Parts: sequence; structure tokens; C-alpha cells
Amino acid sequence: MNGRRPRFTTMLAASAVGVYLLVVAGATTSIADAVHACSTWPTCEGPILGDVGLAIAWTHRLLAAAVGALVVGAAVVGVRTGARRRVLGTLAVALVLYPVQIALGAFVALNGAAAPFPGAHLATGMAIFAALVGALAWQLEAETGTDDETPVTETIEVPEIDDDEPEGPPIGALSTRERITATAFAYFRLMKPRLMWLLCLVAAAGMALAAAHVATGPANPSLATSTILLTLGGGVLAIGASGTFNHVLERDIDKRMDRTSDRPIATHQLPVRNALAFGIGLAVASLALFWQVNAIVAALGLAAILFYSVVYTLVLKPNTVQNTVIGGFAGSLPALIGWVAVTGSFDLPGLALAGIIFLWTPAHFYNLALAYKEDYAKGGFPMMPVVRGETETRKHIVYYLGATLIAAGVMVSITSLGALYTVTTALLGAVFLWAVVRLHRERTEQAAFRAFHASNAYLGALLIAIVVDALAV
Repeated sequence: MNGRRPRFTTMLAASAVGVYLLVVAGATTSIADAVHACSTWPTCEGPILGDVGLAIAWTHRLLAAAVGALVVGAAVVGVRTGARRRVLGTLAVALVLYPVQIALGAFVALNGAAAPFPGAHLATGMAIFAALVGALAWQLEAETGTDDETPVTETIEVPEIDDDEPEGPPIGALSTRERITATAFAYFRLMKPRLMWLLCLVAAAGMALAAAHVATGPANPSLATSTILLTLGGGVLAIGASGTFNHVLERDIDKRMDRTSDRPIATHQLPVRNALAFGIGLAVASLALFWQVNAIVAALGLAAILFYSVVYTLVLKPNTVQNTVIGGFAGSLPALIGWVAVTGSFDLPGLALAGIIFLWTPAHFYNLALAYKEDYAKGGFPMMPVVRGETETRKHIVYYLGATLIAAGVMVSITSLGALYTVTTALLGAVFLWAVVRLHRERTEQAAFRAFHASNAYLGALLIAIVVDALAV
């Protein structure tokens, strides 16, 4: 009986991926138009060869039948293996909704895309996907969870800081050139450069999406080179300022943690006063560039710096287990900055992109928190693995991964993004999910890092797909 449970989990994951592919593909404008080329149901009239629309319609319907059979098969295996009641209950919801989804699809095919049926078709598909993800999360918890964890629930004991420890290499032992190089590199590290590429890509995707939303042609001045350079330049400086303030404010805690004990301020490579002046200079320069774009962008840039430096670093991170969830707001702001830089206002697609980043953040960072659980405990941070345990954290990764994919699917229905975006979110989303399932089964630091890198790959590829689909297609 137990040997069948991994197969049941695999079938649940495959069913979720299959449903997601169907939903996002059906919401993509180019594919939806092709599906509408077949105005009969359940079969299509006319030759498939030579008619791309009919071929896509047939593929979509055959895939829907195959995925439906997979969902039914998963339910059968779940019953036979004695899956938990709530797993079978959510799976039953998916089974009940699947015929409803088929009926809505048939109505759209026979009567055209009259409102509100396409929206209902998408919503029902996402509900089926959410049910399958919920069943998968609970099944993985039952299959791989442990009851003997001892998370810290009230206070976290932290070690004393030994201020007598060596504070880095002696400056006198370095040549003038080496001192200059080491100092420059220390300031560079303050800026947290590893965060820059992804956050700048978020802003670039926001700009590209906005340009596709409002542009009438490639000569549209709203996406001028100056707008791109000022926005991305201001973003780099804002990230650098936020990182620098974070180094300054966490300098004592950094000394307790292995992964941060070599940071420039923690090792006294740089004086706090100099680092603080450096951060203020970066912030002022960032806002100066943002202001040249427009006032709203400057306000958002200031909000991003203050939220990460003050709200997240001083309030959320040391005080609440939801620090990563709420802190995702800081990472989502570059999407709004990119959008507003082009349009000068807020709109639904820009907010949807920000929502994707917000929901992706816990699914991404909880993997790192698992890998560095002991280190975060030494730092006194109430990260979810420290406070609620690894089993609960892994389950929440599945939750937020599912929510991220749903948000990415909704993006398809409110924009003109095409097949590249659809394939990317489905394919890389499946890879991300595979890595998370392996994390549940292996429960090792290596598996946590694998899921962490898979999350980076998913978002990076998705953002690139947005840029290409929005500007080149």
C-alpha cells in the first residue's frame, strides 16, 4: 500500500501541471482564436491537415480528455491507497468541477466568446488547479512530514557576540593598490549586487508590458531610451541603497550567522559612518534619476528603499514569522516602477505583475530559509522553519507556488502575451514543482538549494518571456 503513495503523489503533480497547461493555453489569445475556429463540439468538422486552427482545437480537446483521465486515475489510486480525507475531498472538488469546465468550454466553442463565459471558463480551470495543488500539498505533508520537530515557538536564544574575534586582514599588510581594490569591493558588496539582475529584470518586464499595453508602434516615445536608462539606473542605485542600509542595521546580527559573518561592516572592513553616508548618497542619486522619469516613480522608489530598509529589516524580519510574505511587497515594487515609468499611472496588468512577484517571494525564499534554518535561529530571526518547523514550511512552499502559477495564468487573460509566455510558465512551473516535490521527499539542504535555484529559473525565464512577447511578438 505504501509503495503506491509516491505514485499517487506523482499523479497528483502531473494532473496539476496538465490542468495548468490547459488553462493558460486556453487563455492565450492566439490559441483561443484557433480553438474558436472549431465551432462544433465535441469533434471538429473539416480536414486537420492544412488548417492550423483545427489542429490546435483538436489538440486542446484531446489533451483535455487525457488530463481528465489522469485526474480520475489519481482519484482512484488515492482511494485505493487510503489517502487522507481532506486530500480526497479536495480531489473530489476537482472531479466535480472538471465536467463543469468541459461544459463551459463547449458553450464557448458553440456560441462564441460572449461574456461572461470565457471568464467563468478560466476561473473554473484555476479552481480545479487550486484544488489539485491543495491535495498535493496535503498528500506530501502526510507522506513526508514528521511529528518530532521541535520548532521554537516563543523565544529564540541567540549566542553572545565575541567582539574580541579578528576583524579581518590587517590593513597594514596590504599594498596601496590592494587596499583600494579591497575597499571598492567592500562597498560593492554593500549594494547586494546579486539581487540587482532579477529586480532590474522585474522593472524591465513592467516597462515592456506597459509599452505593449499603450504603444501604437515602435516609435512610441513612452518607451524612449532615456526612460529605460533612468528607470533601470535608478533601480540599481535604489537596490544598492537598500542593501547598504540593511548591512548597517544588521551589522551585529550578521556576526552571529555563518552566511553573513564575513560582510564588510560585520568584519569592520568599512566604518559604519562611511557606509551610512554611502547608502544615503545612493538613495539621493536614485531618487534624482527616478524624478526625471516622473514623480510617481520617485515616490515608489522612495517607498521601496524605506520599506526594505526600515519596515522589513527593523520591524518584520526580527518580529514575525510572516516577514517573508509581507516583505514580498518590496520585491514587487520594481514591477510597478517599470509600469508607471511608461504609463504614468497604475493599471491592472502592472498590478498583476507585482502580484506574481509578491506571491513568488515566499515560494522562493522559504527554500533558502530551510537551507539556513540553524543559521537564522542563531541570528534570532523567526523564519518559518525556525518557528513552525520544516514540514509546515515545505507545505507553504507548495501553497505559494500554486498561487504564483495562478497569478501568472491570470496575466495571460488580461494581456496580449502569447505562446512564448504560456510555454514558459507551464514548462518552468513544472520544473519548479518537480524540484519542490523532490524537496519534500529528500528533505536535505541540497534539495532546498535545488528548489531555490528552480524558483530563480522560473521567474527569470518568465520575465524574459514577458519582455520578448510584449515587444517582439
